[in-house]
Amino acid sequence: MRDKILLAWSGGKDSALSLYELLQRGEFEITGLLTTVTEGYDRVSMHGVRRELVEEQASILGFPLDIVFIPRNCTNEEYDKRMREKMIFYKGKGVEGVAFGDVFLEDVREYRERNLAKVGMKAVFPLWGWETRELAKRFIGLGFRAITTCVDGEVLKGEFVGKEFDDHFLTSLPPHLDPGGENGEFHTFVYDGPVFRERVHFKKGRMVLREKRFYFCDLLPLKEGKK
Repeated sequence: MRDKILLAWSGGKDSALSLYELLQRGEFEITGLLTTVTEGYDRVSMHGVRRELVEEQASILGFPLDIVFIPRNCTNEEYDKRMREKMIFYKGKGVEGVAFGDVFLEDVREYRERNLAKVGMKAVFPLWGWETRELAKRFIGLGFRAITTCVDGEVLKGEFVGKEFDDHFLTSLPPHLDPGGENGEFHTFVYDGPVFRERVHFKKGRMVLREKRFYFCDLLPLKEGKK
């Protein structure tokens, strides 16, 4: 019998590629997707994507989506508390672990492993150790489609937000930046690809600057066939 796991889901490219890899390997039973949404904004934390779009993603993918709501300016202590409560709930349902799309940040991996171990669960990292440019190329080559929703203005120009994550995007990046955005340089929203039964329909809305640092591109949900 395969262990049951959750997949930490941001709606971005690493989440989507992790899902693809897990399904291809077939080692685990994925029981659902788990995301965090900031209260008041009703958007995925850091990515800035509207909750409605992530819910549509999950529906098209065919997995239940569970949401951990966190307050604005959430402290590490409050975040850990809410996640621990959620993990205890799922442990009671027979879920053995959580998969994450992390690639090389050792401190992040250790943090996840340590917190899950406290409730008797394990962390799974299907993309761990891959070279990030290779991962980006694989994502694009498999036919995934994604758009950048957030850019850190301290390391990347605001003009990169709202752009398709494709070969042109990769070649346009400054050479010193990680092509996968693993250090938080940018975040994405995936709207189509090999694990999607159909594409997620949206249109680009306003582009705004928050905290004098982060550029966001608002994505507005669209019903199929409407523009």
